[in-house]
Amino acid sequence: MAAMLSFPDTESGASMTSAMASQQTSPRRRLVASMAVGSMAVVMLMGIMVARLQLADSALEMPTRKLAECSGPWQQCGGGGFTETCCEDGSSCIGNEYYKQCAPEGFGQPEETTTSTSPAPCAGASCGANPFAGQTFYVNPTYRESLLKSIATSEGDVKETLESMMDVPSAYWLDNKGKIHGDDTKSMEGILKDASQSQVPPLVTFIIYDLPNRDCHAKASNGEICCSYKEDGRCNYEDAGDGTCSQGLAEYLEEYIEPIADVLKEYAGKVPIVLVIEPDSLPNLSTNQADPRCGNEATKSAYEEGVSQAVKKLAAAGPNISIYLDAGHGGWLGWKNNMQDYVQTIDGLDIAHLIRGFATNVAGYQHLGEICQTYDWCLASKPGHGVDSCCVDECGLTADWNPSHNELMYALHLRQAFSTSIAGFEPHIIVDTGRNGVAGMRSSCKNWCNIRGAGVGHKPTTETAKADVLDAYFWLKTPGESDGCTQLLPDGEACPRFDADCGSVDSIGYMPGEPRAPEAGQWFDHQIKQLAMNAKMA
Repeated sequence: MAAMLSFPDTESGASMTSAMASQQTSPRRRLVASMAVGSMAVVMLMGIMVARLQLADSALEMPTRKLAECSGPWQQCGGGGFTETCCEDGSSCIGNEYYKQCAPEGFGQPEETTTSTSPAPCAGASCGANPFAGQTFYVNPTYRESLLKSIATSEGDVKETLESMMDVPSAYWLDNKGKIHGDDTKSMEGILKDASQSQVPPLVTFIIYDLPNRDCHAKASNGEICCSYKEDGRCNYEDAGDGTCSQGLAEYLEEYIEPIADVLKEYAGKVPIVLVIEPDSLPNLSTNQADPRCGNEATKSAYEEGVSQAVKKLAAAGPNISIYLDAGHGGWLGWKNNMQDYVQTIDGLDIAHLIRGFATNVAGYQHLGEICQTYDWCLASKPGHGVDSCCVDECGLTADWNPSHNELMYALHLRQAFSTSIAGFEPHIIVDTGRNGVAGMRSSCKNWCNIRGAGVGHKPTTETAKADVLDAYFWLKTPGESDGCTQLLPDGEACPRFDADCGSVDSIGYMPGEPRAPEAGQWFDHQIKQLAMNAKMA
């Protein structure tokens, strides 16, 4: 406040003294007045000096931020590894350690209001029958081989559960170009060939996961295609170049997406196929712009143009291909501003008419929970609802005006936000239940890497809590594959892709005596046995 006050300088103070003295007629009065005015001038001058000293001291003690350094309304200001910033005047930083944003002062609640108009009639790929309904699901022999290794050293209930998991289907990740072609079931081509030989070919699910500058906000699962390369062949995420990522996109489309499309053309119509597109890509653009790895123009171009072109090329490969786009999870995009940003991003890509809907919680641990009557049922603006069992909130999200406190509520939120924003688009949701069988096992819900105490969740099924919105629960992340390495690998060597989040207090390997974790995607024996021990598959 002191900086907003102004004080007279010494010359104006002296002029005031002279004017006041000249108005007096009596010598005695002039003497008294002069003494009084002189005292007043001294007091004022002392006040000036004190105020200036105070301003100087405050300037030394509290360096000021320029307005440009502060986040604007509804922008992120902290949480989840984000370096905390100030908020512009008129906003304050609210939230928890998972996510914080600048909320305008006097705001009521950051949530979408229910529209009074009905959504436009459904049009495009989101309409029609559930592609999972009535299908058998492909069980990869390669996953069985991995399970057998852990079964051999297990006993009791853990062994029994692992044996029951041998026949549980899961998705296959195409996380590098080398997994596209081949004759065995460690390749996309080999899997589709194997599935096509069944009398009734089962549905096969693939994860498309090789964008340039992949997984920009984490180190554990960085990819092989880059916008700009370092000398060691890894991605230089902070080099934006000309901002287009033209070389990286050309490599992605010509050496990864187009070969996948060619394989799909051979088997589409013979084998039912589901594709989940690029986990962690577009959600990072909505929430992690302050991270220079995600916020530079090259990464933005790679993600938006890459996803748009991938969906268009893969959708054109033939019939019986259903596409779901990754949508993070409720603890990531569930806030109003994040959801609105994500809707605008998808709308701008011109792909809504080509996708069935969204995949949530991919490789995550967010609990399914229970479903309420409306997506915003548990917010404080709905008095009395908070006591309902469907409002149990392990991460404290609803207290921060996030209505998506579990993945079922997040599915409702996605349907509401998109169906009222993009004409004819009624997205359907699939939820990754591979490792979300246990709720409340983390000290912080922002932790995501090899979580201690987790358990496998609901087996793949179309019997969901709300069939007109939720197509399936499915094991999208293969249970037993590591999220990322500990600082030292099991062989004692330093991990080149160590991510600090994999050293969280909730991560296996943090506590003394716990085994070290291998790199992302590699088999983690200790983890799969823990997932089996805590399984909630029913």
